Amino acid sequence: MDFFEILKVIFLGIVEGITEWLPISSTGHMILVDEIMPLNLSPDFKEVFFIVIQFGAILAVILLFWNKIFPFNFKKDQGPFIKMDIMTLWIKIAIACLPAIIMVLLFDDIIDKYFYNYITVAITLVVYGILFIVIENINKHRKPVIRNLSDLTYKTAFMIGLFQLLSLIPGTSRSGATILGAIIIGTSRYVAAEFSFFLAIPAMFGYSLLKMLKFGLNFQGNEIMILILGMLSAFVVSVFAIRFLMGFVKKHDFKVFGYYRIVLGVLVVIYFLATGK
Repeated sequence: MDFFEILKVIFLGIVEGITEWLPISSTGHMILVDEIMPLNLSPDFKEVFFIVIQFGAILAVILLFWNKIFPFNFKKDQGPFIKMDIMTLWIKIAIACLPAIIMVLLFDDIIDKYFYNYITVAITLVVYGILFIVIENINKHRKPVIRNLSDLTYKTAFMIGLFQLLSLIPGTSRSGATILGAIIIGTSRYVAAEFSFFLAIPAMFGYSLLKMLKFGLNFQGNEIMILILGMLSAFVVSVFAIRFLMGFVKKHDFKVFGYYRIVLGVLVVIYFLATGK
């Protein structure tokens, strides 16, 4: 693999690290970047790369939120061995993941075949950008009823999981769909973002594992290097992106991301019409 291909892999990792956590669609951005400066890889491996690179982003969540998501206590003088509040949180996360698990197992190949293209990405970027602006305007004077993760019920978790189904279509944004859904239900932006991050751990891990199993796990040496390089750059950038978003939501709404999505969606259409791709 030559130097420029290595730079492309690192750049895609950076794109993943930024866009996975901001509600602007990581998969959509990855597809668009690859359209403009394509990786010299087989179509099957490229599909795996776009998903497995998310492992790096997952590790960033685990690192930053370890104390909030690790349910076991190995210090005998500091409480019980199992932290029941965290175990309860993981049950809620599991419930929220159920709809996506079912849909991916049933329709993953169909989604890959018909929706992984710039037209779908452009449409979803614009549509959900508009929704972000509209919903934020509606919620401007509405006080959230769920201000802490502990206030999140099993029913609410499942409903957020239903919103996560929207993210199966490229360009939607997994974090965007779950955060938007959680806000509609009545959670604060901070709780919505935090639960979205935790929900990403099993959702992204499971989807990445499914893609690798479909590929056959028979990776060549250069392909392993590509995956590691992409995941490493995604991990480093994700740490900063997550910290930025958690600080941002304390003081701002998400309308700026809505405007960004609309502008990007329009630019995508203009670019591909102009180039005739």
